Amino acid sequence: MTSWCLHNCLARKKGKVSPEKKKKSNKTNTTAATVPTMHWGYDHENGPDTWKDTFPEAGGPRQSPVDIDPSKALFDKALVNNPLIINYLPESNLIVENNGHSYKANINAESTISGGPLGNSLYRLVQFHFHWGHDDRCGSEHTVKGKMYPSELHLVHYNTAKYRDFNEAVSQPDGLAVIGVFIKVGTVDHDAFKVLSDNAGRVKCKSFKTETGLDLNPKSLLPGNISNYWTYEGSLTTPPCCESVQWIVLQEPISVSPEQIRALRNLCCDENGSKRIINNYRPPLPIGERELRASFQ
Repeated sequence: MTSWCLHNCLARKKGKVSPEKKKKSNKTNTTAATVPTMHWGYDHENGPDTWKDTFPEAGGPRQSPVDIDPSKALFDKALVNNPLIINYLPESNLIVENNGHSYKANINAESTISGGPLGNSLYRLVQFHFHWGHDDRCGSEHTVKGKMYPSELHLVHYNTAKYRDFNEAVSQPDGLAVIGVFIKVGTVDHDAFKVLSDNAGRVKCKSFKTETGLDLNPKSLLPGNISNYWTYEGSLTTPPCCESVQWIVLQEPISVSPEQIRALRNLCCDENGSKRIINNYRPPLPIGERELRASFQ
C-alpha cells in the first residue's frame, strides 16, 4: 500500500483528497510502515486488532475479509448471464518485491476484468500479492465455513470507467475489485508459481526488489474454473482498509508444493533479514447485513 493510498483514504474521512495524490514519486517501495505515526503490522502490538485506532475506516461496517458460509450465499443468475471476463496479458520481465508485509508484483500490462458483479465497467489489474501462515493450518484471509487455506492470492484492480488511476479509485466505494484465490499445498510444483517461488530468495528482506527476467501471465495463477465464485462488497484487508472493494473470491483453489509455500514463509519483514513475515493475514470480520452472492448453486 503506497503513502498516496493512505492519504487518499484518510482524506475521504475529511471530505477531501490530499494534494499529495498528484505528485509523482520514484519510490515504488514506499509503504505505510515508512510513516512512523501510521506503522502497522501483524504482531500483537501493531496487529489487526489495533488498526482501527490509527485507521478509523478499519472499524467500519464494510470490512474484509469475511467467513464465507456457502449455505447463506444467494445464488444470483445475473452473474451467470453476464459472466466474469478475465482478460490478462503476459507481463514481460516480471518484477517482484518484498514490501515488508507481503510478496508483491506490480503489473504494467493492460490486463483487465469485467462482467459478473462489475457489469460493463472495465477494471485494470495493478498488482498482485500473497498472504500466508506459519504452517499449512492457516494463512488465507477469507475462510469457507471456518476453513482456512495455507495461503491466499489477491489480484487488485481499479475501475477505469470512472477513475484515472488506482490512487484516485482507492477511496471510492466502487473504486476497486479484488480477485481472491485460495492456495492449498499439494505434492508437486505449480508451474506458473515457480516464477515467483524461484525468485523469492532474491527479495528476502524488506524493500528488496528484482527483475525475474521471465514473462508471466497472471491468468496462469488462476484455477481452471473461474466461473464459480462468491462476491460481496468489502474493503482492503490492509491499512488503511478503505471500503472500496468488490470482492470476487474463487471457489476452486490452486495447489503449490511444500517447497513453493516455504519460499513465502522465508521472506523477512525487516531490512536485515532477522525477522520473518509470519501470519500476514487479517482474521475474518462480521459480514453483517451485507449480501453474499454466488455465481453457482
